[in-house]
Amino acid sequence: MAGVALHIVAVKGDIALQDVDMVVNAANAGLSGGGGVDGAIHRAAGADRLHEACARLGGCATGEVKLTEGFGLSAKWIAHAVGPIWTGGHNGEAELLASCYRRSLELADSVGARSIAFPAISAGAYGYPAAAAGEIAVRTLRSTATDVTVARLIAFDDKTLSIYERLLA
Repeated sequence: MAGVALHIVAVKGDIALQDVDMVVNAANAGLSGGGGVDGAIHRAAGADRLHEACARLGGCATGEVKLTEGFGLSAKWIAHAVGPIWTGGHNGEAELLASCYRRSLELADSVGARSIAFPAISAGAYGYPAAAAGEIAVRTLRSTATDVTVARLIAFDDKTLSIYERLLA
């Protein structure tokens, strides 16, 4: 494993439209769809089929990731990562968030995915401070052995994009 260095890029855009092998969904524990990234991915993939596939998975613990096919996305796979809700940083949030990135790369390796797109997991409705979440994302991606060759960090706004660009510089 890990024959080629992982190239990490920051992009502002819609994660559901990324042309990659695997898209990571910022999911809730019930894998039931929702707002933000989760809702956008469900709508773009085909909500009925994706809801059905997610229901068969029986939920997902915080810090863990479960896999479905991509359905209507150009991505073949969707990794549903359940990030932590920010409660001040003293309840294992950093390790749970790092686990989402590591486990997503492990799943990508298990299905032969070579490119992956990540949203800013937990930095939206779950309240994780964007700069701290970005640091964890970049540090974890850089330190995790993987056969994935390209990881895209998809920013939903200019503030998040500038955080990623600073961390990757």
